[in-house]
Parts: sequence; structure tokens; C-alpha cells
Amino acid sequence: MWRTLALASAFFPGLFVLCIRLLRWAAPGWSLKDRILLSGRLVSTVQATMATVSGITVVRNCKDVVHDSS
Repeated sequence: MWRTLALASAFFPGLFVLCIRLLRWAAPGWSLKDRILLSGRLVSTVQATMATVSGITVVRNCKDVVHDSS
């Protein structure tokens, strides 16, 4: 679990910075505020998608989601 936390702690901020830099190149007329806003929304979308996929995976692979530990 610690490894996953460490990877996520590097992945999501890295994705945020990457989005800001890519938007600087793709939309040079946008302000920093606009790039930060869109980057935050993109990272939130990625997090939400990953959480949804994880939840669906758990529900599909467990007979009893509350009590199943495998």
C-alpha cells in the first residue's frame, strides 16, 4: 500500500505539471490561471476514471463486496 501511495504522490502532481506545460505549448494565448484550471480538471478526470474502474473491478470480482477479503 505504501508503494501505491508513493507512486500516486508522484504521478498526479507530475501529470498536473505536464498538463500545464503542454497547454503552454498548445495554447500559448491562454493565461496561467486558465492553464492551471484546465490542468486541475484534467487530473481530476483521470483520478475519477481510475477510481471508477477500481470500484467496478472490485464489484465484479467479489461475491460479497463488504465481507470478501480476496
